[in-house]
Amino acid sequence: MLRIITFNANGLRSAAKKNFWSWFDQQQADILCVQELKGQESDFTDEVLHRDGYHLYMHTAQKRGYSGVALYSRVQPKSVQIGFGNEEFDAEGRYVRAEFEDYVVISVYFPSGTSSDDRQEAKFRFLDVFKTHLKEIKALNKDIVFCGDINIAHKEIDLKNWKGNLTHSGFLPEERQWLTDLFSDDWVDVFRYLEPTKEQYTWWSQRGQARAKNVGWRIDYQIATPGLASKACRTSVYSEEKFSDHAPLTVDYEV
Repeated sequence: MLRIITFNANGLRSAAKKNFWSWFDQQQADILCVQELKGQESDFTDEVLHRDGYHLYMHTAQKRGYSGVALYSRVQPKSVQIGFGNEEFDAEGRYVRAEFEDYVVISVYFPSGTSSDDRQEAKFRFLDVFKTHLKEIKALNKDIVFCGDINIAHKEIDLKNWKGNLTHSGFLPEERQWLTDLFSDDWVDVFRYLEPTKEQYTWWSQRGQARAKNVGWRIDYQIATPGLASKACRTSVYSEEKFSDHAPLTVDYEV
């Protein structure tokens, strides 16, 4: 069994203070993908990094207190790649890839376009270059799963207030089409594969009573090649405790 958890921490120090690691230690995860570290490695204490029993690989942004991803693994990977070879987005700390004997796991953090038109344009650029990258890594001829905050809700079932968000970043037609094209090109939304009709969210706005009222979005994913997706047997989103504005997404694979 391979248990993978993906989680946008919205600041690793903040999530650690909110008892994320206490919960995580009970999960017996093989791999943890974290997004939005909001710091350089030197900014984090050993207690915040919590690497005991895991090999830890990080990609931090050049800008302090911004973005950043990590991948924790019980088993040491055969190889690790930090960044995916794009100067603009590698500077923002968005990608760690770990290659194991039979599969590849990626922790990735897609840009958000909500703060400005410029950032939305950057998000579109990212979608273009990342789609090309995904085509390239299929040449590895291994089962692949990329895990992370994709910052796109795919279908109406994936956010509570879809009618009010048709013109908003994260649910724009072009963004949704990007995912539709991806899933038409032999990539699988693993949560939706296992839970085709479940209304389940992974992120809630900090404004109003969004979380209490469960007015959320499903924007955190594990997206896999068909071979690995077919081995997925269980998935869950843990929202009972609030470690972040996101909730951790867990998938078990029978490998």
